[in-house]
Amino acid sequence: MIDPALLPGYLVAVLLIAIAPGPDMAYIVAAATAHGPRAGVLSAAGMAAGMVVHVTATAVGLAALLTAVPVALDLIRLAGAAYLGWLAVDTLRSATGGGLAGRATPTRGQLLRRATMTNLANPKVILFFAAFLPHFVRLDRGSVTAQLLALGAMFLLVGLLVDSVIGLAAGQLRTALAPGSRAGRTLTVLAGATFAVLAVLLVVDVVTAHR
Repeated sequence: MIDPALLPGYLVAVLLIAIAPGPDMAYIVAAATAHGPRAGVLSAAGMAAGMVVHVTATAVGLAALLTAVPVALDLIRLAGAAYLGWLAVDTLRSATGGGLAGRATPTRGQLLRRATMTNLANPKVILFFAAFLPHFVRLDRGSVTAQLLALGAMFLLVGLLVDSVIGLAAGQLRTALAPGSRAGRTLTVLAGATFAVLAVLLVVDVVTAHR
């Protein structure tokens, strides 16, 4: 059971983390501006699904394994960079009528899957949870694993709410513009560029980690 005295401070910290700009938020905004409000909300849900895996992995000790085997981190990052690179190319092609995104709006399943895979492509999230959540665990309050899972669940709910609002807001901008207009194409290009930047940042992480 979580110590009730720690909850207010924990929730404030979680809210501040959730509203801070980062790769997940950038992805959600990019997806929403490329495909509309629904894509923003579904991307937020996909990110939350990825977080479920990260929190569970943290609770069972996978973070320690990833820290002990750095090559695993590198492989996950590089795979994520390749996936984001593909999304970037396809989205940029859609700005001129080509690419998968240009032919049809992604299905709900595709939007959820893309966001989940993007979140899972960043193993640093597991390491973050491993460093952050234990600060709010008390050994005299019962199972440590149960406390970690409960704290993680609250983190997910707050994050999902914040990300959904951001996705809706970004998507409304897309809805207000005609998809084929110059402004609409500009938004699509910006979305593709965002995916490309996220891919490059993952590669940079791998390179700088070995200097």
